[in-house]
Amino acid sequence: MEAGTGPLLSTLLGLLLLSTPGTRGVNPALVARITDKGLEYAAKEGLLVLQTELQKITLPDFTGDFKIKHVGRGHYEFHSLEVQSCELRGSSLKPLPGQGLSLAISDSSIGLRGKWKAHKSFLKLQGSFDLNVKGIAISVNLRLGSDPSGRPTVTASTCSSRIYDVDVDISGNVGWLLNLFHNQIESKLRKVLENKVCELIQKSVTSDLQPYLQTLPVTAEIDDILSIDYSLVEAPRATAQMLDVMFKGEIFNRNHRSPPASPTPMMSLPEKECKQMVYFAISDHAFNIASRVYHQAVYLNFTITDDMLPSDSKIRLNTKAFRPFTPQITRRYPDMNLELRGAVVSAPFLNVSPGNLSLAPQMEIEGFVLLPSSTPESVFRLGVVANVSASLTFNNSKVTGMLHPEKAQVKLIESKVGIFNVNLFQAFLNYYLLNTLYPDANSELAKGFPLPLPRNIQLHDLDLQIHKGFLYLGANAQYLRG
Repeated sequence: MEAGTGPLLSTLLGLLLLSTPGTRGVNPALVARITDKGLEYAAKEGLLVLQTELQKITLPDFTGDFKIKHVGRGHYEFHSLEVQSCELRGSSLKPLPGQGLSLAISDSSIGLRGKWKAHKSFLKLQGSFDLNVKGIAISVNLRLGSDPSGRPTVTASTCSSRIYDVDVDISGNVGWLLNLFHNQIESKLRKVLENKVCELIQKSVTSDLQPYLQTLPVTAEIDDILSIDYSLVEAPRATAQMLDVMFKGEIFNRNHRSPPASPTPMMSLPEKECKQMVYFAISDHAFNIASRVYHQAVYLNFTITDDMLPSDSKIRLNTKAFRPFTPQITRRYPDMNLELRGAVVSAPFLNVSPGNLSLAPQMEIEGFVLLPSSTPESVFRLGVVANVSASLTFNNSKVTGMLHPEKAQVKLIESKVGIFNVNLFQAFLNYYLLNTLYPDANSELAKGFPLPLPRNIQLHDLDLQIHKGFLYLGANAQYLRG
């Protein structure tokens, strides 16, 4: 039997986006829902590959003795059997509750060609024959599990193949040989061919699909700080028309992982008809954990110095240029540079409600004068509230985002240099945020949040829905050959 049948079952299971089982009882932050349309596509793609692979089957020779009236005793041999054609017409891939998947193939045929020899005493006959095997039915159950390392495993728990009709065309005027075929050889050929089909699938699962699944990582990197845990919280849940694969979806600091501060809330996914092959439900909890990790790593803090301002800015960060904000600053600190340090007070959480994404980060900005000794001295503190809406899109492998801020509101917390013009500073700050800080943040968001897609799967016909507490991303999928 030929190797290289990995694309068959990797196609079938590729759409399942499988990873490794994790701790049961934990709500998933990410769910992949594979619909009946997605399973139908996987079966269709797998059928094309199986059809090619079945043409590589090699069959044994059939030999034996015969005794025929008017002919007597002799010896026969059917040899050099080769598959000439294979046509698999019907297939279905269905969830198998509590196990995995059930693949059924029906109404299929295989055409073979071979040679025959027969001899009795000194009489030798030979020729060729064509064989059409029709009404082939194949049934395979694939059981999904995990190994001690937590990575996915797959086994073909059952496989059966049935052949319901065999037609043979033997060259020459040898009706007695045709009868011999139907009487002695046909049943042997049926059994061998049925076993060969299941042998092909069993070997494919062990030698190709299992190693393919072992390449799936349990984590994926988001950026220099964040990674995401794609382990499953429980076995896939199968219903009559779909399969839900529940991922932990926990985002963590890749340099210092710590337990999440709060459990993931349960998501109530839509039960209406699913028009696309696969859907991803991503809890707002996943994004909020990311925000918390960023905050703990002080990744959201920022510093503004004069050399960071646009060259055409009318306001510079030095005490002379800052006199319109606070007149007394030049008297106390003449000709000195300033530095603004911004810190997010708490991790800004994403509010996900039907049709709307928003967040309201609260910051404090502290102004420092850089003394001649280069020692910074605090001179004022400001509170900042920014209302920001967000939009998300996703390409064939990642979710990407963009922030759309409103004008930030500023209030004075403390001033050590007397009167402070809050409104003027608010205008300056908004100019900087809109032209520098938010564009930088959007550049980072454009890098994307990776979806748990296996190798060679690409998404298209993308659709984004916003529900209460989670995003619902629908797409059709394509298996890329090669």
